[in-house]
Amino acid sequence: MGKTKKYCYGICLFSSVVINILFSINLYLGGGALQRGEKKHEIVYRPSLTWSEKAAADAEAVAAISCSGHGRAYLDSLISDGQTVCECYTCYGGIDCSEFSPGCSADADSGDPIFLEPFWMQNAEKSAIVVSGWHRMSYSYADYTSMSSMSLEVEKYIRKIHSLVGNAITEDRYLVFGIGSSQLLSAAVYALSSQNSSSPSNVVATIPYYPMYEAQTLFFNSEDFQFKGDTTSWKLNNATNNMDVIEFVTSPNNPDGELKTSVLGGKTIYDHAYFWPHFTPIPAPSDHDFMIFTLSKLTGHAGARFGWAVIKDKDAYEKVSRYITVADLGISKDTQLRVLKLLKVAVEGDGKQLFKFAYDKMRQRWDRLTSVFSKSTRFSIQKRDPLHCNFFNETRLPSPAYAWVKCEREEEDDCRAVLEAGKIIGRTGSTYNVKDRYVRLSLIKSQDDFDLLMLRLTELVSLENGNFESI
Repeated sequence: MGKTKKYCYGICLFSSVVINILFSINLYLGGGALQRGEKKHEIVYRPSLTWSEKAAADAEAVAAISCSGHGRAYLDSLISDGQTVCECYTCYGGIDCSEFSPGCSADADSGDPIFLEPFWMQNAEKSAIVVSGWHRMSYSYADYTSMSSMSLEVEKYIRKIHSLVGNAITEDRYLVFGIGSSQLLSAAVYALSSQNSSSPSNVVATIPYYPMYEAQTLFFNSEDFQFKGDTTSWKLNNATNNMDVIEFVTSPNNPDGELKTSVLGGKTIYDHAYFWPHFTPIPAPSDHDFMIFTLSKLTGHAGARFGWAVIKDKDAYEKVSRYITVADLGISKDTQLRVLKLLKVAVEGDGKQLFKFAYDKMRQRWDRLTSVFSKSTRFSIQKRDPLHCNFFNETRLPSPAYAWVKCEREEEDDCRAVLEAGKIIGRTGSTYNVKDRYVRLSLIKSQDDFDLLMLRLTELVSLENGNFESI
C-alpha cells in the first residue's frame, strides 16, 4: 500500500513539474495555451500565433466580406480607398454586388466549376493554409528522388483518392504532375509521337471532341505529329495504311458526358477530367496505359492549375517528365501545398463528404433542367442512361457537367444564335467539330449563374408553348 502511495505521489509530482514548465513557456515566450487534443484525455500545448497572426487575421477579414452573396472578395482583389473590392458574379454589380441587371444574359459558356464553392466554405478551417515567406524557396524537394520537383505526400494522396473512388488503377504506375491537364495533354502527344519528322504521328479524336486537342497540336506545329480530325473518319480513309496514330479518348466526353472507349485500340490518351462520382457513375476503375486527371473538376479549384498523369510505360513516363522539366522546371511548390491540403479534406470519410455534396448539387441541377426541357419540342438535350456506380453502390443516372442542347427545328441551324436571342450564352457546336445545331451549356458555374440560366430557359420554352411561366 505504501509503495502504491509513493508511486502516485511520484506521478503527481512529475505531472506538476511538466505543467509548470509549460506554463513558464507560456508566460515567458509569448503566449500559448494548454488545450484538449484529438484523443481522449490528451492535453497538448498550442503556441500562440506570432508571424502568422496578421496573415490569418487578414484572410479572415477578407473572407468575411459577404458581397451580398453575389460575389467574393479575395486577398489579391483590387483595393479602392483602402477597402477590398468585391468581384461580382455575372449580372451583378455595385460596391457590394447587390445590384442585379434585369435584362442580363445567362452566361453558360465556360466550365468554371464554382458550384463546389459552398463545400469549401463549409470546410473553411480544414482547407485553409498559412505559409511563411520562406516556404519552399528551392526548385526541388529534399527527398533526393529522380522527380524531386514533385511532392511525395501529394502523390500519396492522389493514389489514395483513386483507390477510394475506384476510378483508376495507380498500382505499379508512374505519376507526373502538370500545370492543369492542359499541359499534360501536349506532353502526352510529345511522349507518344514517333519523333520522326519524315513520318509524323497522326493525332485524332472522336467528334464531338474537346477543342484543345486540335488547338494545341496546331499551335506547337511540331514536325513529329499532326492533327487529323475525327477518329472514325480517319479510320475509314486509312484502313489499309500502317501509319502511326495517337488517339484522344475523352471519358466522360466533353461536351456530351458520354463514357467513351478507344476506336482504334492503339496508342491512346484517356482524358478523364470528368471521371468522378459527381459527374458520372463509376462502373469500374480505368486501367489504361495513359490517363490524365485534373484538380479543377475534382475539387473545383480550376485556378490552382494542377493536373496529373497516370502512366504505365516507363519510357513514356520519362518523356513526359522531361517535357515538364524543360517547359517549367516542375510545378509550383505553393500549388502543391494547397493541393495537399485540399486532397486531405477530399479523402475524409472515404471521400463520401465531398462527393455526396457534389453529386447532390449536380443531381438537383439536372432534375430542374430536365423538367424544363421535357416541356419543349423545339429543344432537346442528350439522353442519359442509368449505370451502376461502385462508389455510391447504387444504379443512377449520370449528371454531366454540361447540357448538350440541340435545336430541333429544321430552319434553326444556328442554335447559339437562337439561344442568344433568348438571352442565353452557350458554346457553339462547331467548337467541337459538329454542326451549329448544337450548343453546350455549362451547369457547373455558381448558383446565381445556374438560377439565371434556368430562368432564361423557362422563359424561352414558355414562349414556345404560347404562355409564360416563371420558376
